[in-house]
Order: sequence, then structure tokens, then C-alpha cells
Amino acid sequence: MLNDFKAFLLRGNVVDLAVAVVIGAAFGAVITALVEDFVTPLIAAIGGKPDFSALDFTINDSTFKYGHFINALISFAVIAAVIFFFVVVPINTLIARSRRQPPADPTTQKCPECLSEIPLAARRCAYCTSEVASGAVATTR
Repeated sequence: MLNDFKAFLLRGNVVDLAVAVVIGAAFGAVITALVEDFVTPLIAAIGGKPDFSALDFTINDSTFKYGHFINALISFAVIAAVIFFFVVVPINTLIARSRRQPPADPTTQKCPECLSEIPLAARRCAYCTSEVASGAVATTR
């Protein structure tokens, strides 16, 4: 049973997930510090409020600290922007580059008389009834 548990723990997916969680927590701490130390003061310089975490209101001796919620929203927006612009966009670009497929063979051609789209194997245009050589753009009327 211990060998099975050891094999489970050392399986690649579990280790990768553990590393991702630790890096995610560290990344969250860095973004929180960025928001608290740079973004919030920058917004405060424009808006005039130096610290959002101090914002609150009281109803019947209950204090609602909506400033912490504003800081959390700003942190979420910054994290989402960083993930999108520095992870999602580059990954999508790499995937698009690696999946370049040759263009599909055409299945239609233009009729030389009326310029409508007709199948490649057609001998006559369905619209103007001109004779069309298969796969070629020749006509006789």
C-alpha cells in the first residue's frame, strides 16, 4: 500500500499540480504587493484616496470594509490581465503557428460568362447554361 501511495505522489500530474499551486500562491502574493504598493497609490494620486483598505461604513455597529473588496477587485483585474497578455496570448500564438495547415483544395470555380460559383466537375453553368470544361475556365455558347 505504501508503494502505491509513493507511486501516486511521484506521478507527474500530482507533482506538476503541486508546483503550480505553490507558484500560483507566490504569484498571487507578488500581484497583491503590486496592487497595494503601486496600483492603489497610483489610483489614489488620481482619485485622492490614499488607501482603499481603510474605506468602510457602519450600520447598527456592524462595520462593512468595502475597501478590501475594492483592493481584491483591482488585484483580480491585474492578475487576469497579466495571465491573458503574458500566458494566453503567447500560447495561442504558438499553437496557431504550429497548426498551419495547407489551404484546402478548391471545390468550386467561377463561370467565365456570369462569374457565378459552380462545382469543379460541372460541364455547364447552372445559372447561364454556358458549357464549361471541367476544372478549366473555358466556355462555348
